[in-house]
Formats: sequence, structure tokens, C-alpha cells
Amino acid sequence: MVSSALVLGVTAATVAVFTAIGLLAARGRVDSVEDFISARDSAGHGTVTATVVASMMGAWILFSPAEAGAAFGGLPAILGYAIGSTIPLLLFIPVGSRIRSVMPSGHSLTEFAYARFGPAMYLFVLVVSVFYMFVFLAAEMTGIAGALSLVAGVPQWQTALLIGGFVLIYTVYGGLVASIVTDTIQTLVVLPLLAVGFGGALVALGGAGEIHAAAIAADTPLLDPSFRPGIEFGIYVAFAILGANMLNQGIWQRVYAADGEVALRRGFGAAAVVVVPMILLAGLFGVAATALGLTGPDTASIAFFLVLEEAFPTWVTLVVVVLVVLLVMSSADTMFNAIASVVTADLARLVDADQRTLWLGGRGLTVAVALGAIIIGAQGYSVLQLFLTADLLAAAVFFPFISGLYTERLSGPGAILAGVSGIAAGVAHFPLLRAALATIPQVDGMLPEPSFLVAFAGATGASVAVTLVATALSDAGADLDAIDGRVRALDDPVADGGVERPSTAREESGQDDRHPAEDGGERR
Repeated sequence: MVSSALVLGVTAATVAVFTAIGLLAARGRVDSVEDFISARDSAGHGTVTATVVASMMGAWILFSPAEAGAAFGGLPAILGYAIGSTIPLLLFIPVGSRIRSVMPSGHSLTEFAYARFGPAMYLFVLVVSVFYMFVFLAAEMTGIAGALSLVAGVPQWQTALLIGGFVLIYTVYGGLVASIVTDTIQTLVVLPLLAVGFGGALVALGGAGEIHAAAIAADTPLLDPSFRPGIEFGIYVAFAILGANMLNQGIWQRVYAADGEVALRRGFGAAAVVVVPMILLAGLFGVAATALGLTGPDTASIAFFLVLEEAFPTWVTLVVVVLVVLLVMSSADTMFNAIASVVTADLARLVDADQRTLWLGGRGLTVAVALGAIIIGAQGYSVLQLFLTADLLAAAVFFPFISGLYTERLSGPGAILAGVSGIAAGVAHFPLLRAALATIPQVDGMLPEPSFLVAFAGATGASVAVTLVATALSDAGADLDAIDGRVRALDDPVADGGVERPSTAREESGQDDRHPAEDGGERR
């Protein structure tokens, strides 16, 4: 086992370096609440690619795909994870273009939900979205705390507090501007580190041929692409990831941060390609762990790190520690910013708050969310189970929500009914909630057979079916052209980064000297 002092030192150095980068990158560039939560039209396609990859690919890729490979179906389960991760990124190309056209001045998905469907659907989407993002954060903290505890015996609370605390510093200071800059650099570092880690594992374990032979000898279905349990896992995890990411405010922020249609298309398209090999490489560690007899019923979730502990020399272990820390930082700052942006934009609409109040509210919520995630992250829950629970709710809600972008007929009550129907269909079959449901009198005997596949397919299918019926039977007459006019601008100057932007004569006269969005949308 590597020295805990050495691992803590490497971790502290890594987070300190990137915290400094985030602080320096944001200094003088965050002049308003608008800058803090949207960084609108500021990222070219290369930056969009890097920040989307970094935002989505947190430390979970070293836990969940490997656990899927070790315990849920080998190679087809890993392929399902990879395909499921790339689908929402491709879908965000047309959906992102559409939201930039319908609501070019927007900041958050809940802002759209309120303007399009009304307060009830807004509250529904808010709860599901924030719950998912909080679970994402907690899972990241859980993952990194468990990883360093395994490889070096570092107490979980120390890891969660160290990483969460440093990320909080530059996130509270620089908002989305700091997050995008650090994401870009983290992606450039993470990709080669992942390749080094995988290459080091191959060498240490005797090469690809040796691992393949061991996998065949240990459990033939591991490498069988037609293995049914693996295929089923791949299908339902694709539903889970799709729904979750369509309600991920961190991705919505990056849609608005793209500096035009070309940057949006190229950036998200390239990210969709990049995430596939990352997940495949990480997932194959689960297959290797099972082939070597390292995993058991209670250890599949840490399969990647069991291989690390078994085969890697100290220097490779430290490389992987840096890799995991960067993955957590890149996704944690995204979630901190995303949750803060949702509440800040909503606060601006719901109350007549000045810019300073909005500023403090957004930063205060970031701190509260961070503390909650750090506390849960020190408890050691299963990363995959945390994600699946939140994903089920998102799978039931995303379709009626997205449909509001394309049809004026769907009403708020119809969208809510679709979401609730999907949740009911999913929860009834969801294995992780079976024990809780069984405690309700008269319910246990009525429950169907538990199945992740039926739960996620049922949640999405029921939601889609009710949405289509509700759209056909009603005509809400929503005016999509009027939605952007209900968005409050948040670009009044508020000093940050030690620099206060002086007002200009144009601003004082109420004129806006920014250019219209490239997609033709105008600020109102």
C-alpha cells in the first residue's frame, strides 16, 4: 500500500495547482452575475469539447463502467455504458440549437420549464434536476474518498474535505468562467493519464493476451458481446444516462457558453466521440479484475482500484491518483456551478432582488451544496447505486420537458402527468427501492418482478406515451416566441476578481452593445 502521507501530498498539490489556475483565469473576467453563471458565447468548439468531456467524465468512469464489466455483464455492459454516454451529447446538438433559438437569453433549464409550462412543472423539473446533480456530486466525493482509502488508507472525510474545499474556493470566486478554463486543462491532462494507466496495467499484468486468456478461463461470458445480462444492462443504462444528462444543468450551461452554432455542433460532436474510448478503457479494468479473481459480491464497485493495488508500481499508482483527483475536480466544479446557476436564475425571477443579493445567494448555495456532498461522500455508498436512483427520475421526466421546445400543444398538467406516470412505472420495478416499497401495507404482494431494464424502459416508455397522448388531446396554445421575453437579464455590473467594470454611456442609456447570438436570437 502506498503511503497515505505521499498520496495526500500529491492530492493537495494537484488541487492547489488547479485552484490557482481557476482563480487566475477568472480574475477580472467575472463582471456580473450573468458572467458568473453563464459565460455566454465565450467558448470555441475546442473549448466546448474539452469542458463537456471534463464535465461529464468524473471519477465515476473509474467506478461505474468497471463495476458494470465486473458484475453486470462484461463487455456488452461496458459497450452499453459507452454508447449511452455518447447519445445525449449527440442529442444536445439539435436540442441545444433549439433552446438557443427559443430562449437565447436563458440561463437554466428550470427557467425554461417555468416560462413554457408554469410553476407546477417548474417545481417538478427543479426537484428532479437538483436531486440528480446533488447525487452526482455525492457520488464523485464517495468515489474519490473510497479510492484513496483503498490505495493508501487515507480517511474518507479527509479526502472529501480536501478536494471539495479547494474546488469550492475557485468555484465560488470565478463561477463558470473558472470552471471552463480548468476543465480545458484537466481534459488535456486526463486523457494521456488514462492512457498511461491502462498501458501500465497491461504491462504489469503480462499483456493483453494474458488478460484475455485469464478472462476466458475465469468467466467466458465476460467477453461475449451477445451475453444477455450484459446487453440488458447496456440498454437500461443508456436510458438512464440519456435522461440524466438531458436534465443536467451543467450541460445546459455549456450550450449557452458555445460562441455559436458551429462551436456547439463541433464541440458536442467531438465530445461524443472522445467519451467512448475513455469509458471502454476504464470498463475493461472490471473485466481484468474479475479475470484475476480480485472481485467479489461486495467489491465490484472498486474493481478498477483492486487491479491498481494488485499490479501497479508506486509511480503508476500516483499517476492514477492525480487522474482521479482531476476527474473529480472537473465534474464537481460543474455541479457546484450548475446548482448555483439554477437557484440564482430562479431567484431573479421570483423576487425583486438586486445583483448583490443574487450574487450572494448563488455563492451561498454553492457552499451549502458542497458541504452536503462532502458529508455524504465520506459515508462510502455505492457510486453506481447512487447514480441509478437519480437516473430513474430523470428518465421519466426528460421527454415531456424537451417536448415543450418543439410543440405548443403540450400543457403543463399534461407534462406533469407524463413525468409522474413514468416515475410510477419505473419505481414499481426498480430493484433498489423494492425493500422500501415492501414496507408499505398491502403493497408488497402487488409489486411486479424487480428489473432494472423494465424499470428504466418503463419509466421512459410510459412518459413518452403519456406525452404523445396529452399533446394529441390538448392544445395549450403556448407561444414559444414569447418565452425569451420572460427571462430577466443578469448583466448589471457586480465587481469580482478585484476588478469592477465601469459603466459606459451606452449602458447608462439602456443600450446593449453586445452582438446578437449567431443563431439569430436577439436579447430582449
